[in-house]
Amino acid sequence: MGAPFAVMLTLLFSSVFSTDISPGSTLYASNPTQTWTSPMKNFSLGFIAEGSAHFAAVTYDGGITVWKAGGSDDGGGAADSSASLWFLANGNLRLVNGSSGSVVWQSNTADRGIISASLDDSGNFVLKNSAVSVWSTFNSPTDTIFPSQNFTINQVLRSGLYSFSLLTSGNLALRWNNSILYWSLGSDLSHNKINISSPSLSLESNGTLSISDPSLSITSVMAYSSDHAEGSDVLRFLRLDSDGNLRIYSSSKGSGKIRERWAAVPNLCLVFGYCGDMGICSYNDTGPICGCPSLNFDPIDPNNRRKGCRRRVEIEDCPGRETMLQLDHATFLTYPPELVPQLFTAGIAECRSNCLNSRSCIASTSLADGRGSIYMKFPGFLSGYQSPALRSTSFLKVCDPIIPNQSISRKNARGYHAWVVVLGVLGTIFGFVVLEGVLCLWLRGKSPRFGGLSGQHSLLDFVSGVSLQFSYKELRSATKGFKDKVGGGEFGAVFVGTLANGTVVAVKRLEGIEQREKLFRMEVATISSTHHLNLVRLIGFCCEGHRHRLLVYEYMQNRSLDHFLFPREEFFEKLLSWECRFTIALGMAKGIAYLHEECRDCIVHCNLKPENILLDEKYTAKVSDFGLAKLASPKKDHHRHQTLANVRGNTRGYLAPELVANLSVTSKADVYSYGMVLLEIVSGRRSFEVSAETDEKRFSVWAYERFEKRNVKGIVDKGMVDHEEVDMSQVMRAIQVAFRCIREQPSQRPTMREVVQMLEGITKIRKPPNPKAVGEGAFDEDVGGGNKCFDRS
Repeated sequence: MGAPFAVMLTLLFSSVFSTDISPGSTLYASNPTQTWTSPMKNFSLGFIAEGSAHFAAVTYDGGITVWKAGGSDDGGGAADSSASLWFLANGNLRLVNGSSGSVVWQSNTADRGIISASLDDSGNFVLKNSAVSVWSTFNSPTDTIFPSQNFTINQVLRSGLYSFSLLTSGNLALRWNNSILYWSLGSDLSHNKINISSPSLSLESNGTLSISDPSLSITSVMAYSSDHAEGSDVLRFLRLDSDGNLRIYSSSKGSGKIRERWAAVPNLCLVFGYCGDMGICSYNDTGPICGCPSLNFDPIDPNNRRKGCRRRVEIEDCPGRETMLQLDHATFLTYPPELVPQLFTAGIAECRSNCLNSRSCIASTSLADGRGSIYMKFPGFLSGYQSPALRSTSFLKVCDPIIPNQSISRKNARGYHAWVVVLGVLGTIFGFVVLEGVLCLWLRGKSPRFGGLSGQHSLLDFVSGVSLQFSYKELRSATKGFKDKVGGGEFGAVFVGTLANGTVVAVKRLEGIEQREKLFRMEVATISSTHHLNLVRLIGFCCEGHRHRLLVYEYMQNRSLDHFLFPREEFFEKLLSWECRFTIALGMAKGIAYLHEECRDCIVHCNLKPENILLDEKYTAKVSDFGLAKLASPKKDHHRHQTLANVRGNTRGYLAPELVANLSVTSKADVYSYGMVLLEIVSGRRSFEVSAETDEKRFSVWAYERFEKRNVKGIVDKGMVDHEEVDMSQVMRAIQVAFRCIREQPSQRPTMREVVQMLEGITKIRKPPNPKAVGEGAFDEDVGGGNKCFDRS
């Protein structure tokens, strides 16, 4: 036994100390094969070349750069071909240019007792005082975060002018030039106004990006990679790229390649400064492209259009000859802290003239927000975005004359004149058609039979928060004639479409909407003013004449929750893990709580069910169809009960008793529906279904009997229990919350804020009584405790 044990001991010690690097060791850029490696050889520290520049960097799998010495500094850590990286005897790590001897970067760890260095298998390069870390690449990140690496509020990722940081509130933030905040993501910690002391961000090896805090027992999930929990030998990392976007990447071992799995900003044109100063970002078939506003400008670098543009003639050099270049379907990005007070009741003409007549204004944007608001831009940095989907118009001050980008050469002059003649004839015909159309519309406006038709300006008067207004023609084109139907429900069918900038959207063609345009737009404005991680985002709308009422939402890749809880025989759906289900249940609760308590106008959903809980590519729960119950409410009271009595599909099984009985409705009606869905998330079965297995009782009643007999496993989805270790304490918490939510008395149900706190373990849950504590149909008229947003009585 002694000899084998000695051999094993020798191997163990050699594996531990083989990667230790002694003071005095040096790496040279002239010898790129010389590296310091991790024990498993997955990571190495050495020199890499990018063009003529050389960097001392940690790489993964032979070529994927994950850290650079000095990469977060202004100089970026670039050195010459004769550079060297010294681990000095005093413990300092120093990168030196060979040609000049100048210090490019150093760790500033001299005389701190450092006796060795090592690169471990997590990718962390450490300078150690005995066994204690004094300095490490994980604590001094450049542009990348690894699994097992905690990113705190004192650290910053940098890539050129872009930076990424974690705020004390628990929010994530992307900034340009340390000032312009062009993207942020609110954590549940900030949404719930929970007091946190020192939040930290981490990327789990399975692709989950989450925030934790010492004062909390649970983490707040911010994002999932699209390959979440897939693959057994995959490295995932978070990187701030040079284009200003934050992404999660994954790399299979041995492939030497990376794949994007999540991006913070789906539309790169919304990254401030993406095309440089005075550059205009737009999309072609392959992606974002950068150009100049007109031929009054030249690209700063023709080989790199992202560096921006400059005027051929500066404004100061043409006094009295200033004019405004008009850019249709364009906006100049305006983010905090750059936001200026909006000027109301100003149309496009005022947007142009106000800037032209102001000495300090250099550009302006007229927003398509229905209020005539404009942004005035002043000397500094202009970042432009142009897309056919944008309804805004922008102006840029230039020296006369304006030279459009599409100029006509002498070579094509003859063809040009021929086209002028043709267009002149067509224009005359078109003029007669327009005149006839105007006369027709005037007659319709005068006739009670047709009803008045609003002008284009008045169509926008009542929309305060919708980002885009689409024409019916645009949406018909985007959906290829409403060809690809992906869903439908009480309010109409849903079709998948692609906007002009390449954004995939879901278009809901509403049915049974009775409001006139003004009321419809006011309700849409309310819906669009709600912004939460767990609510489906409304991108825009269409309202034309009396027929066309459409809403445009962000597209949810994984469809609705019911596909996973109750899979159809013709589809094979992924079995959701309990961890994923609990995250969905919690996210759903937070979204509904926001609707009830935090948004500007309280919104009662009135139609919660798994079909209206959508899942994005990360399986994040997104509540959809909120606000539509009120939007589609029939005018006359005697129609209301009929509407509820004839609800389609499975909706009736989720309706609170007071809603079916046509009594006053508060937010407690949503609590009841949520409880039914929560029970289904746990069980994988419809709460209201009756079968022989449940003794011909509704599943919710049968499940409570199992709960009373302490047979909790009998309630849980069998497929889930058979395939994984389930946190039964968490399951018990969810079941107890569900039974408290489906009490028949509205006043005895918790609020959704209390539901969130109980699920998170912040509030202790009392044992729930039998939900059917009173007889069927016995209700209190006093349904206190909820927000009375609208009345159905």
